[in-house]
Amino acid sequence: MRALRFAPVQNDPATLAHYGALFAACFPGTDKFTPAYLDWLYVANPDGAAVGYDAWDGERLAAHYVCVPARAWVEGREVTLLLSLNTATHPDYQGKGLFTKLAEMTYQLGAQSGFDGCYGVANSNSTPGFVRKLGFQLVRPLEARIGLGSLRHAAKAPAASLSFERSWSPQALAWRCANPHNRVWQRRDGERMQFHAAALGHIPAYAELAATGFPVPADSRAPAPLRLFIGLAPNASSRYWNYASIPARLRPSPLNLIWRAFAPHTPKLDAARIQFTFLDFDAY
Repeated sequence: MRALRFAPVQNDPATLAHYGALFAACFPGTDKFTPAYLDWLYVANPDGAAVGYDAWDGERLAAHYVCVPARAWVEGREVTLLLSLNTATHPDYQGKGLFTKLAEMTYQLGAQSGFDGCYGVANSNSTPGFVRKLGFQLVRPLEARIGLGSLRHAAKAPAASLSFERSWSPQALAWRCANPHNRVWQRRDGERMQFHAAALGHIPAYAELAATGFPVPADSRAPAPLRLFIGLAPNASSRYWNYASIPARLRPSPLNLIWRAFAPHTPKLDAARIQFTFLDFDAY
């Protein structure tokens, strides 16, 4: 094998096709990584184009890692972050530490480009690598609950009192809902916006946001009464009496919120003050 060439990710159709082929080789049977999906995720995001690195063996793509930009409130400051998402190493190149190398190069580029940090959701298998090899903070496991009706959290805490919350502009939220692989439906319900997407059969993933500043959806659909909540609420306002926790043994893989700050002024996250929903990562 010749020496590998490392280069920042590209968003042209030919390179996106290379990414789709790599995902097909690494995850056979997965139909998610279509040209339309990759164009939506890597190019159309109003918060910015994808940031990441590739490893090339000549004209052959050996490994790929990408994050997408996201706005968030972190300890009262609105900042631009990276959301860690897609990673794949071709079976012929696995076991060579390529993911760790590509990730470190991505975070260095992100810091140089003005991003304040990177967050992600990792399963139980990948969390140790992010924490031990890449310096991430394991913030806390996500709640996974099934319940009926609206979330019974207390009045939403102001962003300034939270350690972490996504900052959704109308444009970014419209983009998030337009996921070509799994559309997110939205509906206004009084002072709250309801969001839901296909998840567990007839049980949708469900989230709520304050309706202030968001237009009334042109085509809305009410979520099914039985709903799945994947996320976090601040300890001081979490009220889950109508949502029962899914036992860990019944979950496909427990999910963990992870965080790495790039700038010295950006602190670790306080696990007790996190507002987080399925909208904020790429599970559905």
